[in-house]
Amino acid sequence: MDHDILRILQADGRASIRSVAEQVHVSRANAYARINRLVEDGVILGFGARVHHERAGQGASAYLTLRIVQNSWRTVHRQLRGLPGVAHIALVSGDFDVLVLVHSPDNRALRELVLTRLQAIPEILSTRTLLVFEEEEVGQSPESSAAPEHPADHPAR
Repeated sequence: MDHDILRILQADGRASIRSVAEQVHVSRANAYARINRLVEDGVILGFGARVHHERAGQGASAYLTLRIVQNSWRTVHRQLRGLPGVAHIALVSGDFDVLVLVHSPDNRALRELVLTRLQAIPEILSTRTLLVFEEEEVGQSPESSAAPEHPADHPAR
């Protein structure tokens, strides 16, 4: 039942207790108690809005791969959290050490972030930038996860 509640709230974080209760076939009190327990147990970290980054003035997105000095993860992580547009930071295994998702107003701002801000961090040995051409968050309601319209799809507008 908790997995069903999580699925519902991931698709619509604004779903009412009543709606959740109806969808999982329990009383409102039971749904309320289960959601509160999920919050208290740290399973649900919070509720927020999903943002269409391009429409919000963040038209350029990129994944940045970083190689860092051994044992510098905590220092690098702290500095990355303070950079503008950083949406996700992960310590990973493989050919690089850190994967960072960033959103910026345009390629010029992205270039500034990488060449000036990131490369000024002494513990970062190298960077690689992977531009995002199109993205979609999966596991959400069909209407919210539809691919954004592209102007070329509607030339008569």
